[in-house]
Amino acid sequence: MLHHGLYEQVINHQLNSELAEIPEARKAVAPIDKAEASKVLAQYLADVVQKGLDNVTDNGGDLSAQIALTNQIVDLIQNTTKEADFAALGVDQRAEQLLALLREQDPRLAVGKTAADLNRPETSIAQSSLFTGAIHEPQMYTELKKEIVSADRIDMLVSFIKWTGLRLLMDELREFTQNGGELRIITTSYMGATDVKAIEELRRLPNTRIKVSYDTKRTRLHAKTYVFYRSTGFTTAYVGSSNLSNAAISSGLEWNVKVTMKDLPETIDKISATFESYWNSNEFEYYSEEQKERLARALQAERYADGTTPEVYTMDIMPYSYQQEILDKLEAERKVRGYYRNLVVAATGTGKTVISALDYKRFRKQNPDKPCRLLFVAHREEILKQSLYTFRAVLKDANFGEMFVGSHKPDSIDNLFISIQTFNSQDFTAKTAQDFYDYIIVDEFHHAAAPTYQKLLAYYQPQILLGLTATPERMDGKNILSYFNNRIAAEIRLPEAIDRKLLCPFQYFGVTDTVDLSELKWSAGGYDKGELSHVYTFSGMAANRRADLVVNSLLKYVTDIRDVKGLGFCVSVEHAEFMSRYFNERGIPSMFLTGMSPDEERKSAKQRLVAGAVRFIFVVDIYNEGVDIPEVNTVLFLRPTESLTVFLQQLGRGLRLAEDKECLTVLDFIGQALSETAFQNPHTQNPECPRHNANQ
Repeated sequence: MLHHGLYEQVINHQLNSELAEIPEARKAVAPIDKAEASKVLAQYLADVVQKGLDNVTDNGGDLSAQIALTNQIVDLIQNTTKEADFAALGVDQRAEQLLALLREQDPRLAVGKTAADLNRPETSIAQSSLFTGAIHEPQMYTELKKEIVSADRIDMLVSFIKWTGLRLLMDELREFTQNGGELRIITTSYMGATDVKAIEELRRLPNTRIKVSYDTKRTRLHAKTYVFYRSTGFTTAYVGSSNLSNAAISSGLEWNVKVTMKDLPETIDKISATFESYWNSNEFEYYSEEQKERLARALQAERYADGTTPEVYTMDIMPYSYQQEILDKLEAERKVRGYYRNLVVAATGTGKTVISALDYKRFRKQNPDKPCRLLFVAHREEILKQSLYTFRAVLKDANFGEMFVGSHKPDSIDNLFISIQTFNSQDFTAKTAQDFYDYIIVDEFHHAAAPTYQKLLAYYQPQILLGLTATPERMDGKNILSYFNNRIAAEIRLPEAIDRKLLCPFQYFGVTDTVDLSELKWSAGGYDKGELSHVYTFSGMAANRRADLVVNSLLKYVTDIRDVKGLGFCVSVEHAEFMSRYFNERGIPSMFLTGMSPDEERKSAKQRLVAGAVRFIFVVDIYNEGVDIPEVNTVLFLRPTESLTVFLQQLGRGLRLAEDKECLTVLDFIGQALSETAFQNPHTQNPECPRHNANQ
């Protein structure tokens, strides 16, 4: 009797007769794919042949009878195809299997050894199997030892390597490589778990190459695979949960599938191809003796990760591969094309400031006889603080640079981090020569079209001008590329950054809003903020109904409200305060911040959110730029965002990678809008934006 559900079954005569009794609406059939026909039919035939051979023994036949039936099948294929080669594929009557073959001048022959003495794995090298760490199974490491000595080439892909695990296999690996076997290993500095001693011992082996990823925040390699290639065609691979540590390969409750080329060739091919793609990726760097100190520092940094400790000034900060690509492009623009004014477009979270600091470090190295004065300009104090810290870390100089913003007054202006507001209020152009600064960086360059930046950009003549932005497009149509010969020197946009796992993935949900905005005043490319604030905050039942929708949608889409670390972007101070109060009344601890909130309150708010003391911070006109809270895993868009730049900046607050953060949840409350906004709203025109084609 056929059970309801899914099948992928070749229809034979018996099945066809059963299906004939079933109405068409209850069954789904499809032709066998011509490209896959030989594989599909061979798998079906394997079951039929095995049943036939079992039937032979069930009826009193012996092994010779099974071989006779096998050869009849081979003869039928030979007669049907008319290919003489098939005649040679008949099974010999002696019913034997070849288990091993030695080279003609194998040194083991000289001491009386034979092919029968070769060590081989206990489990089959022709049939896939599963290791679960059960008592009756061979231990993982004993099988690996036997796989190693019988392989011709080995690839290993593991997150970390412990000396306690490696030393169990070291004798076999040494014998394997000394006899000409090629060993390739990919690993990481993930969690600081790798032992430098283990990597160094592997490096000393002949015919051994090692690649390491130091980018554990983005690469996140968790795969564990050991591949043993054999020129005989009997390649095997172990894929599962075991890193190269003592517990993982000896006593731990680890699951690993042993895959063989003979029964799963496509899987082996995919393993091989994927390993090659990692091996050739810029994310993994060749390890050599010169990198021993770098590896040790990276491992220590992973174990004692603390972004505010002074020890960071003693460590070399190396660019990630994508950052190095941007640095190389900048160098090419200057040295090859002669462009010394360049714009870098890099998505929020990809380290624009680190790139600029590394580029400036290179500039100082190339110009040792010059003062290399730096001017770093931004529009917010938070950005300047973080940028100064980054430059000090990259340059390994805790005293580099000073800030000129708010209450910060510098003793020297040689290397200055200044706000654009202070720059203008202090009339800086009247106090410095045009060529005083050798290297000028303007962060968040999309603001540079504003009048406040014009004196700065028109007056100075630095050797290098570098603009940084995540979003060069402006709603007012002004073109910031004109400052850079209408070109972008290097860029990595949001989709590419997510594809390359530089940012965490996000799930976007457009929620139909209960508020009708179609009657609100529209002017200067946006809704009237006062009217929006009134609708969202002071409209009585309508405001409460909308806030209820926000709470209910949140509870619907998040996994557990207790794990939420969220930001809500509001239209006004009153709206942010209202949402915070509404959430608190419903048992969701929240607070609100505005542009007028003091620094201490902002700092404590961040700490409270990360610690879980509050679930949400509702903000207005802050947290768009220059503030990093990687732990944020939920973002609420509680107001229409007419600017694509602002939208992507706010989205970016939640896209940074953090430990145990799977993805960002984005809830965008989309109300009934004015009909003309469809033509003015950039989200409807830009396929990079999550709002493009949002249909929920």
